[in-house]
Amino acid sequence: MDRSAPVHLLPVQDDRELAARCVGGDRAAQRRLFEREKRQVYATLYRILGSNQSLDDLLQDVFLAVFRGLHTFRGESSLSTWIDRCAVRTAFGYIRNKRGRNHLELVPETIAADDPSAERRALAREATRRLYETLERLDPKHRMAFILHAIDGRPVAEVAELMEATVVATKARIWRSRRYVEKRAKVDPVLADYLTGPLASPGADLPKEAP
Repeated sequence: MDRSAPVHLLPVQDDRELAARCVGGDRAAQRRLFEREKRQVYATLYRILGSNQSLDDLLQDVFLAVFRGLHTFRGESSLSTWIDRCAVRTAFGYIRNKRGRNHLELVPETIAADDPSAERRALAREATRRLYETLERLDPKHRMAFILHAIDGRPVAEVAELMEATVVATKARIWRSRRYVEKRAKVDPVLADYLTGPLASPGADLPKEAP
């Protein structure tokens, strides 16, 4: 087989075959995997970390970890799920290493005086900034569990699996985080409005595509 062939010409029967091709050094298969999964990985990082200037670098870090560890993939879950776990571990490592530092970056938006929709978007952006700023104060494991469940919309059991924790421990982390966020919202009307708005629809603020 010509391994220099375009990605779209490479038929793949299942995830294990694609993984095997990647492990074997098939450049076209590696590109295929990256193009197939990059948006979901970017989405996971975005939801966990917010709009962050390090997202592009972290996206690369995730796929470095993926290709280094792909030989361990055995097909017990889908390849997408396996890669998702790599993304969660990468994001968690970033949170743990950056704890206590403000790393949320939101691009300023100019608001036209006669554009109420722009004003609403700006308010939503500010609420998002305040939410992630609040989450920065949490223990990394509590923050991760809360974001994966409340913002990313994952079931508790899935969050527990991704974080390699028990369901009981995961529920406790989510509950404590929610209590803390709600406490902060009592003295912050903008954050309080966000908790009953966008946060009620996980992923609503997700960008449409990765860069």
